[in-house]
Amino acid sequence: MKKLLLSALLTLSFSSAAFAQVSVKEAWARATVPQQKVTGAFMQITSGKDMRLVEVRSPVAANVELHKMEMDGDVMKMRAVDELALPAGKMVELKPGSYHIMLMDLKAQVKEGDMLPVTLVVEGKDKKRENIEVQVVAKTMKPAASMHHH
Repeated sequence: MKKLLLSALLTLSFSSAAFAQVSVKEAWARATVPQQKVTGAFMQITSGKDMRLVEVRSPVAANVELHKMEMDGDVMKMRAVDELALPAGKMVELKPGSYHIMLMDLKAQVKEGDMLPVTLVVEGKDKKRENIEVQVVAKTMKPAASMHHH
């Protein structure tokens, strides 16, 4: 009976992964200092079919938004975006200075090593939505080596 149950569970987990057709790698967020209420989350997303990232949620923050940073003349500007295209077979990287997830009004300090649950909501051309559950690890950012030169 245990083998049958295990086999059924494995089949379910593989079929749900095949249904989602979205993989997420290298998911991380910046650790915060005590009183800091905002942080960014970053990851690599690859979809097996054309999809769009249309919503992001997390219980660790009151507000979660997808943002884009871009140069406007000589000024770096950040703005919220409604969606992000996930072209079939192409890795889309959420990274500092580009697209990223903003976790705002944090409910607690994000400490190095914390695992933050994040839900990515993706939508296919058929308008069907799927939730992708991601565990995002908090990392402390070290100053760049170039900043240590005197």
